[in-house]
Amino acid sequence: MVTAYIGLGSNLGDRETAIRGAAAELGAARLSTIRETEPWGPVADQPLYLNAVAELETELPPRTLLERLLAVEQRHGRVRGNVRFGPRTLDLDLLLYGSQQLAEPDLTVPHPRLRERRFVLEPLAELAPDLHVPGLGPVHELLLGVESDP
Repeated sequence: MVTAYIGLGSNLGDRETAIRGAAAELGAARLSTIRETEPWGPVADQPLYLNAVAELETELPPRTLLERLLAVEQRHGRVRGNVRFGPRTLDLDLLLYGSQQLAEPDLTVPHPRLRERRFVLEPLAELAPDLHVPGLGPVHELLLGVESDP
């Protein structure tokens, strides 16, 4: 079994139900506090997000886990289009997969923008305050390095 951390976000529809439902579907062992945050990225004119991090134990390899995340997003009404960082019913990101570092097409672990996102680092630090992010360092130090959101 490997401990994986998943970022969950939603800013359309019943945001909290989507996040809690996705965490349950994934069999999350723990879910961080759900936080309301400003949109991140170039599309600023959109509703506020709810964000959280889920911790789960899995035997799925990273690529299979990613495919499962995409299927859960789709079941929750996620439609992937041409607008990157736009509004969505559910966004699931594979943040960490044990101590592994991966760089494959469409799959980078740790998540490539993890160190830039307070809305990911805060709930991650809540669940695992002593966590060492592979290749990046202690989560509490990464959090200190984030200036602000978005």
